[in-house]
Amino acid sequence: MSDSSRYLQRGVSADKSEVHAAIEGLDKGLFPNAFCKILPDYVAGDNDYCTIMHADTAGTKTSLAYIYWKETGDLSVWKGIVQDALVMNLDDMACAGCIDNIIVSSTVGRNKNHIPGEVIKAIIHGAQEFFDTMNDFGVKMHSAGGETADVGDIVRTADVGFTAFARMKKADVVDINVKPGNFIVGLASYGQATYEDSYNGGMGSNGLTSARHDIFSSVYREKYPESFDPKTPLDLVYAGSKMLTDTLSIGEQEIAIGKLVLSPTRTFLPVLSQVLKHHKNSISGIIHNTGGAHSKVKKFIGENLHIVKDNLLPIPPLFELIKKESGASFQEMFQVFNMGTRLEFYVEDEATALEIINISKSFNIDAQIIGTVIENKNTESIVTVSHLGEVYHY
Repeated sequence: MSDSSRYLQRGVSADKSEVHAAIEGLDKGLFPNAFCKILPDYVAGDNDYCTIMHADTAGTKTSLAYIYWKETGDLSVWKGIVQDALVMNLDDMACAGCIDNIIVSSTVGRNKNHIPGEVIKAIIHGAQEFFDTMNDFGVKMHSAGGETADVGDIVRTADVGFTAFARMKKADVVDINVKPGNFIVGLASYGQATYEDSYNGGMGSNGLTSARHDIFSSVYREKYPESFDPKTPLDLVYAGSKMLTDTLSIGEQEIAIGKLVLSPTRTFLPVLSQVLKHHKNSISGIIHNTGGAHSKVKKFIGENLHIVKDNLLPIPPLFELIKKESGASFQEMFQVFNMGTRLEFYVEDEATALEIINISKSFNIDAQIIGTVIENKNTESIVTVSHLGEVYHY
């Protein structure tokens, strides 16, 4: 069975083609090429300002958190789910230049028969802990409360989402304009940043449907039928060889594989805050490698450009495990998973690239120049990823 067929039969899509087709032709806002839609300042009517609103969820990562919590009693994984949902909003907004005075509201849908009050409490308190940590790094955000609904008829376990809103100066917007000659700086999704309390395997909130089913044992298919879509072919449900509490050696640590896959989506807000404060004028674009992973940038570049990624950061053990268990090709892996490199800066000169690398490393996040942008004589833009002597085109 082809990789794409496995993804489709599990009810997911790497490139969200149907979604992009649905929104094609809609108004793209004041800065059509910004990473997020930017609207006029409808709040105060100030022509020097604009507004930005973004909504997202932790996706199906909650299903894995559910079975890990049921198996181990570890409530901390729900705090990670909160971070997943928040980062999918906040780091996207930061790629458009928004890094301060953000108002956040939550929407949590639960099946009360499976998700008790202690989980809801962990989710609510986890959000406040994240806000407090980011405030310590000068990224101010404020809770506007939210809604928790018992919707067992439509949610099998839990769905955790947030909506974020902010006003910002138009002059602060990062309007993506990738150009030939740009250097690409990649930041690692794995390791332990100074503001993280444990090793991060590098997993974001994308590709979880496939990752959890490809890695973990059919034991969980039998024990937790509420954790997957019953219309999925059973041979694609929890079809791997690993138990949640099996461990993987990372340096001198032995980390449970379930916990490794549930690593909270790393936020780069502290890094982005410093970079935008000092180097905004030398940045041609910032790309958050979420849906579409290393092909994501293609949505934001014009014709006659060739994005060449030929010096990626090392692939961390988690993604090597996913590839081994799934049998997926590298072609597909680089389009579904960040593979260890989740944030990209496109900058005008090498000096700026090196400054960004230094800022990132000051937070103990590995970074390096991972490629360049060259002119493409053909009209269609292209992204190529080089790995182990092979080249993958998108």
